[in-house]
Amino acid sequence: MQIFKKGKQIVLSYVVITLGLMLYTFAWSAFMLPAQIIGGGVSGISAILSAVAQAQWGWQLPIGVLNLIFNGVLVAIGFKMLGSKFGANTIYGIVISSVCFIFWQQGLHVERWFADSHFDPFMCAIIGGALCGAGIGLSFIMGGNSGGTDIIALIVSKYHNISPGRVIMLLDVVIIGCSFFVSHRPGNVIYGYVVMGVMTYVLDLVLDGNKQSYQIMVFSHRNNEIGEAVTREVGRGATLLDGEGCYTHQGQKVLLMMVHRTDKPHVMQIIHRLDENAFVSVSKAEGVYGRNFEKLKL
Repeated sequence: MQIFKKGKQIVLSYVVITLGLMLYTFAWSAFMLPAQIIGGGVSGISAILSAVAQAQWGWQLPIGVLNLIFNGVLVAIGFKMLGSKFGANTIYGIVISSVCFIFWQQGLHVERWFADSHFDPFMCAIIGGALCGAGIGLSFIMGGNSGGTDIIALIVSKYHNISPGRVIMLLDVVIIGCSFFVSHRPGNVIYGYVVMGVMTYVLDLVLDGNKQSYQIMVFSHRNNEIGEAVTREVGRGATLLDGEGCYTHQGQKVLLMMVHRTDKPHVMQIIHRLDENAFVSVSKAEGVYGRNFEKLKL
């Protein structure tokens, strides 16, 4: 039974990764590329080279094929310089993203679906960036990725004191800047950076939106009752800390709680119901790990 459940989870994870990468490549094929907007990553490099080959020599090089070739080279270099740090999900993501590009562009010609639409380049950048962020976010949640510049970032960070995130950002800035030599329109470069910002924002929402937690501190003479009510009604633990007022030097109990985003309104209602004059501090937590929250990972 356990083997069946584990197999079911593996199949589900690969289904979600596939759907996420399909959404990501759809955003490129339907909105960004028809508007001559190029984002970052290996997909951006492939799009630039495909456009240059078409303009200079009349060659029609599918972006999916170029994406597969570049990622294959990067994975080979990564294996040599970093060792076997790339799992099956990375290889799967590279292959699926390349196949999806070919499916949307050479198979369905999805760019024709929106040929007569009223979307201007700015709207294409917003929609494309949002869909890219959502697609990559779904893939990341299940442990998948599309390869690309993160491999370069890992190689650079191994030999230089610079974070992978900063390397990826710098690479994306350079790649999007190079798209000017394809469109020859400064505005399209700006739209590329808009895609980058929107994609990052939506990606964070997908990855952290449902996991967002809050730290709530309550200063009230009824903290014992508030803590018991939260534990009973919300099912969240609460901790009483010893505090002392700096002015009065009187001892006071401080109630500390960690709650999920969905639990926060209920907790605030309890506090207001039991002591509407309570002093309450609410702050977003960067991460909460442990029982009933996220599992601590290295």
